[in-house]
Amino acid sequence: RYLFKEFSSTSSTTAGGTVTSRVTSNGNAVTGKDLLNHEDLARDRGMMDDIFDETYREKEGPKPPLRYVWRNIILMSLLHLGALFALTLIPSAKIQTLAWALLCFVVSALGITAGSHRLWSHRSYKATLPLRIFLTIANSMAFQNDIYEWVRDHRVHHKFSETDADPHNAMRGFFFSHIGWLLVRKHPDVIEKGQKLDLSDIKADKVVMFQRRYYKPSVVLLCFTLPSVVPWYFWDESIIISFFIPAILRYTVGLNCTWLVNSAAHMFGNRPYDQNINPRENPLVSLGAIGEGFHNYHHTFPYDYSTSEFGWRFNLTTAFIDLMCLLGLASDRKKVSKEVILARKLRTGDGSHKSG
Repeated sequence: RYLFKEFSSTSSTTAGGTVTSRVTSNGNAVTGKDLLNHEDLARDRGMMDDIFDETYREKEGPKPPLRYVWRNIILMSLLHLGALFALTLIPSAKIQTLAWALLCFVVSALGITAGSHRLWSHRSYKATLPLRIFLTIANSMAFQNDIYEWVRDHRVHHKFSETDADPHNAMRGFFFSHIGWLLVRKHPDVIEKGQKLDLSDIKADKVVMFQRRYYKPSVVLLCFTLPSVVPWYFWDESIIISFFIPAILRYTVGLNCTWLVNSAAHMFGNRPYDQNINPRENPLVSLGAIGEGFHNYHHTFPYDYSTSEFGWRFNLTTAFIDLMCLLGLASDRKKVSKEVILARKLRTGDGSHKSG
């Protein structure tokens, strides 16, 4: 949340733009400040609406009353009851069915992490048309709103993090930031700020807008029908098991893994990069969300394609993007230099990096 002007004799250029840093050593004492030239980064990525807005102020006076969305409350309740029933079916499922459910989980998760999050929300790397099509298909399998809406809400989340304009403001408690935000109407500031974002880059992507146009049928086909039909048709799995494990249980687990990034990763863990913001480093969340739990790092450097300084560690999404680059399907990965990361730890971190 800091945009410092710093004059320095040391400058380097990373994939994420121009970085200027100054680090002075005096024995074992090291002090430093870092500057990330956000204007350069914005030109490079074509947007900067994921940078925290220091000028935002919450409106004074009482908060607007909660307005429940009963349709979502009922559907989410039924979904989770279905997932609990699915757990009882696991001992009866064929090993191929469980493997298929895991594959569907990973593919759908990549549609969120490598797709709507790192590619479209933050433009932290570039993807060719075939990869964008694959990530869009995977995103529909994940069924967490279409890419356009996901990107809009996520950019608002970064730009107004932990304020009334944050869709899943963690200051409103664990339940709200995890699932409650989907069960009530959005705070008026979320809607107001979301309408003012520059989403021209997303509107210009024909793949994204095609998905938005046909989102509902794509979800029926890819989130529920395909995961259910494959085990039933190819290895004669029970239709009940085919529906409740690869479709319902897989979908519910995927949702909660994503929601834990909004809740647990904003509440539990250390803050080695910036102790002045709420997001935390949470390795357990990274395991479930295939790399998205390094959240203090991510909110400090949202333009880094890896969302972490540790490469593939607990970060299947980074490995996937690197593989896509090796295959020529992705390029231009944005990465913050180690020198700038260290300088930021020393300047604003909580000191936890010293213990590893």
